[in-house]
Amino acid sequence: MTESSTLLEQAVVIVPPFARECQDQAADAWGASFDHPFVTALADGTLDSRKFRFYQMQDARYLEAFADACSLISIRIEDPDTKLWFIDAARLAIVVEQQLHQGYGEKLGYTPADIRAVELTPDNRAYQNHMISCATRGSLTEAIAALTPCPWLYTALGTHLAGRLGTIPDDHPYAEWLRTYADPGFVTYTNELLGILQAVADHQSGDVLNRAKEAFAVSARYEWMFWNQAWNEQRWAV
Repeated sequence: MTESSTLLEQAVVIVPPFARECQDQAADAWGASFDHPFVTALADGTLDSRKFRFYQMQDARYLEAFADACSLISIRIEDPDTKLWFIDAARLAIVVEQQLHQGYGEKLGYTPADIRAVELTPDNRAYQNHMISCATRGSLTEAIAALTPCPWLYTALGTHLAGRLGTIPDDHPYAEWLRTYADPGFVTYTNELLGILQAVADHQSGDVLNRAKEAFAVSARYEWMFWNQAWNEQRWAV
């Protein structure tokens, strides 16, 4: 490792049985994210900064909804430790938003006020609506399953790219983003979420688990669509 690069420490995602079932049901959408041109260009540093700016501003608004979903789930949970986990997860979503977007906002020329004013894309709005609907109207298993693809997929992408790159040059235009999601601490967070999902699913069966797997699969599709809406700089048709 040189002074101009960062060695990426490898960490392992531990996938419990129910999470594996969810991932298997969403296999096509899950795998497609790894091959999306936005992701591959982000990894090799050739992604147009305009597209990344578009993505970052939409992502900031998405993370607000993710935090809301975690807060709603925390209200429904009786176990104090698990309740606190989701409260902390809501806080973490906002912290990640602020840290990533403060740095990139300065580089790419947008402010917190610009983020508040940005119009949600159709796909971003639909994803948020799906997640909040599951958090308020679905079973607890469904609610947790619907928000799991976001951190899990980002962790999977981060560790995959870490294994491929080995080191991230400090002059890589998206080094901070890559380091965030390859960080062992983020892997630990994902493992904790997958463990909670398994613990909740252990007390359910039949239709409840089927609906949870479907909610997971829909979110996995929306994850691919999120890359795509940024790649195409999606706008409302009318």
